[in-house]
Amino acid sequence: MKLFPVRGGVHPDYRKEKTAAAAIVALPLPQALYLPLQQHIGAPAEAVVQAGQRVLKGQLLAQAGGPVSAPVHAPTSGLVASIGAMMAPHPSGLSQPTIILEPDGREEWAALPPPISDPLNADPALIRARVAECGIVGMGGATFPSAVKLALGTEHKLDILLLNGAECEPYLTCDDRLMRERPEQILDGARIMAHALGAARVVVAIEANKPEALDGMAKAAATLEGVTVVKVPAQYPMGSERHLVQAITGRETPARKLTADLGVVVHNVATAQAVREAVRFGRPLLSRVVTVSGAAVARPANVEAPLGALVSDLIDYCGGLVTPPRQVVNGGPMMGQPLPSLAVPVVKGMSGILALTAAETNERPSEPCIRCGTCVTICPCGLVPVEMAAFIRKEDMDGAARLGVQDCVSCGSCSYICPAHIPLVHFFNYAKGRLAERALEARRTDRVRQLVEVHNSRLDKLAAERAAQAAAVAAAEAAKAEAAKSVAAGPGDAS
Repeated sequence: MKLFPVRGGVHPDYRKEKTAAAAIVALPLPQALYLPLQQHIGAPAEAVVQAGQRVLKGQLLAQAGGPVSAPVHAPTSGLVASIGAMMAPHPSGLSQPTIILEPDGREEWAALPPPISDPLNADPALIRARVAECGIVGMGGATFPSAVKLALGTEHKLDILLLNGAECEPYLTCDDRLMRERPEQILDGARIMAHALGAARVVVAIEANKPEALDGMAKAAATLEGVTVVKVPAQYPMGSERHLVQAITGRETPARKLTADLGVVVHNVATAQAVREAVRFGRPLLSRVVTVSGAAVARPANVEAPLGALVSDLIDYCGGLVTPPRQVVNGGPMMGQPLPSLAVPVVKGMSGILALTAAETNERPSEPCIRCGTCVTICPCGLVPVEMAAFIRKEDMDGAARLGVQDCVSCGSCSYICPAHIPLVHFFNYAKGRLAERALEARRTDRVRQLVEVHNSRLDKLAAERAAQAAAVAAAEAAKAEAAKSVAAGPGDAS
């Protein structure tokens, strides 16, 4: 398959060798599981259980809170100890509603939805409903509810389901190991998703630095019609869906448009496996594979952990910390977020836990920009980071917007490459947040204006109706008075 060039990008030290060679290991059940109601983009889930209630593995704990939401299920059987606030796995350290489950060690399953027979010929709506029911979200990190994304086929003419196995972030190898160990399951899930989308083709994109995954997936796809495995360059951020689509199709996704507008929908390989489990066996999303790595970790590994296990549980299972880390990151070092504590839970979108030493982080004191232009050369979105940052420093968000800051994918390549160690991506995230706030306020203002206009229109209509009624009454009264006057005058007045 012909590949197309993608602009910019960087080649960081990938440091994947610590975990890529070893098989996935399962985390023993911890003493407690902490299950946030917000593990996805959209409305938080709503608890349907109470403290003190015994639940079974796979049982619904919290239902979806709206059309764009996802339910939460029990990763094991046990007792709901409490439902309350707990620190979120987010840099803010803010708390969020969380169900605390104490496992009983019995692993008793709840009654699951029946398997969908012959899913490759089933009603796509049935597949979407099952994926929604089982709480599947994008497991590459975006955590968008997968059923909503599978509905894109009802609104767009789709040709390709692009399965993202690029895994371009340094350290992370959870997808690599899944592709090596479970290729048939992944491709089965991909074909089910393609059918739900109405896409004729499945293309699996894997970076060139994963030869074993490429070989395993290619062998599994050899007898499958309409499935192609493609080797893409090892170039960060190749895993960005817009850039992956460009590399495969040669088409660039327009600003503020979807890849679906080009006939392509992108899903992560781990999501495909989760969809297969939901459709063929009725199993909800209860666990995920997490890369635990970094120089501060004694024995880096890929750990399959139940959702709700603490970050500290995984690190302890990997031998603990050999030195205090400078930073513990959720995800990869380029786009991941620092964790406020080790006492936060593993959630659906957590692909990595990296305990990084000072030598591994790219943090240095910032110096004045030397205007070398390197950030412009490597920007995969074709933006001008140095100029955008200058506008943002002056709080000129409109100027940054004119240069396309809202098209930035926050890959962090500019920050990584900057010789002055300026955290450029933080400037752009700040600006995008400010612009989003302004847009939200503008929508609110416009909504208020519309409501006021409707209210005033209604008042004007009422006033007009009352005036018409008053005029009608006055006319009737005048006619009545005129009639009375005529009667009072009598017949003689006519001579």
